Amino acid sequence: MVQESQKQELISLSVMGKNLEVPVGTTLLNIAASYEDEFQYPILGARFNNELVDLYTEITKPGNIQFFDVTTEDGMRIYRQSLVFILAKAAGELFPNRRLVVEHSLGKSYYCEFAGEDEVSPLDIIALEAKMREIVEAEEPIIPQFLSSENALRILEAQGHAEKVAFLQELDWKKIKIYCAGSYSNYSYQLLAPDTGRMKVFKLQNYAKGFILRFPDPQNPSELAPYPNLPKLGQVFRESEEWANILGVDNLDGFFHFVKRDYEDVTSLIHIAEALQEKKIASIADDIYGQRDKLRLILIAGPSSSGKTTFAQRLAIQLRVLGLQPVKISLDDYFVNRDQTPRDECGEIDFECLEAIDLALFNDHLQKLIAGYAVETPVFNFQSGGREWNGHKLQVSPGNPIIIEGIHGLNERLTPAINRENKYKIYISALTQISIDDHNRIPTTDTRLIRRIVRDHLFRGQTALGTLKLWPSVRRGEERNIFPFQEEADIMFNSSLVYELGILKKHATPLLQEVSREEKEYGDAQRLLNLLSYFPDVSEQYVPLNSILREFIGGSSIHGK
Repeated sequence: MVQESQKQELISLSVMGKNLEVPVGTTLLNIAASYEDEFQYPILGARFNNELVDLYTEITKPGNIQFFDVTTEDGMRIYRQSLVFILAKAAGELFPNRRLVVEHSLGKSYYCEFAGEDEVSPLDIIALEAKMREIVEAEEPIIPQFLSSENALRILEAQGHAEKVAFLQELDWKKIKIYCAGSYSNYSYQLLAPDTGRMKVFKLQNYAKGFILRFPDPQNPSELAPYPNLPKLGQVFRESEEWANILGVDNLDGFFHFVKRDYEDVTSLIHIAEALQEKKIASIADDIYGQRDKLRLILIAGPSSSGKTTFAQRLAIQLRVLGLQPVKISLDDYFVNRDQTPRDECGEIDFECLEAIDLALFNDHLQKLIAGYAVETPVFNFQSGGREWNGHKLQVSPGNPIIIEGIHGLNERLTPAINRENKYKIYISALTQISIDDHNRIPTTDTRLIRRIVRDHLFRGQTALGTLKLWPSVRRGEERNIFPFQEEADIMFNSSLVYELGILKKHATPLLQEVSREEKEYGDAQRLLNLLSYFPDVSEQYVPLNSILREFIGGSSIHGK
């Protein structure tokens, strides 16, 4: 007879909608083995009680488990970062004296370089990919280990990850999680797959002075995503990297150096970052002025929370310095009333589609303005969900342009009656300049989402949960309506500010903490809180009143926020 003390305690779970009992301490990896047949692609991670966790997590309490693969946004994040881990491992084995840096995203790829090198030979790239495939075929476990700070830092130092050691020392954590595959160890702020064998679809290709790491197509993960033929986007990223070098802040270690010193250093960082943006805006204004005889429309477009409104105002100011008298129209004010807004394929309100704009009214007003007539323009009330008419009239004098800002500005369907040669198109996005370290970049999408959470709370009466629920629809709309047109732009502008997450942290953290574990968006809230936890607080009193960041945190001197 089995003694009571010898009985193994069982825990009740709901796994993919089915009830299951498992012994205490069972890992999700062991449980996932029974569910692999339900997925087309290998399981990469799980949500346990709505928290994102890796598959080595041990079960110690009852709960709900939802596994996911590469077909989900969570799964694609894990897939990408796990490939970076494999790439860094391969580079360390082949080229131990070279420093691999993952610079930025480029379409569905990451652009990488070896620091200080003007080119990477094709033979080196072939060797790197071959080594990566060898690591993938070996199906090496990628095991997370929670170590004392002292032990983790010693291991990372021995592996040559000096930039990781530098910023982790500043965070002063008692425990640090590192990931190990064989004798190789690295740090990742994002979750990784349980082994190297689950990331078989990838490719390395020459690009600029480095190479790109190509990922699967989200719509068909068994195939590579299209090659990123994005020369203009690549150029604006290179410009942003030059700005980061000017500032001396391309990763968290550099950021800590500024913030920890004194008032003068912090304000200097902010003012130089702002001055670089102002110089770029002035340069764009000069370009427009040089073509003033033919230009009638200046169209400013970009994804959500790029800072289009403030950029448009600051561009208008620079044009006035040159003697022009532009008028500005926001496409947001031409939204149809909320009850008339189209719905997307998931049945959700689709604010991002072109049909969410009252195109007939907008084009009627546009034609009248170009003809010299005065028109009364609406103002969209985001809290009530409808247009309001408050007597605001616009009129443009001959020879002056109309500035139009909104997500559809690059789409010719927005302004079909105006010849392309009479339009100047500007693409704006918050293309994150700062990385956590050489192998942990901060997704541009996350920066924009944090901006939007703060802005929606302050100016649109929205909770963080409400913004998170809406975000997938926003992202689908961007993929359809914005990104396909970005290379149509005459010029691109990066609205990201290297210091901004240190400012946004104070605003966003309490809002994200309100998202309860019962909500499926809890995992996303925790992911963003984790990102913000890396950044030291920066006082917003140093942020200029005309900064693009003021569009999100308030106090703008430009448009009353």
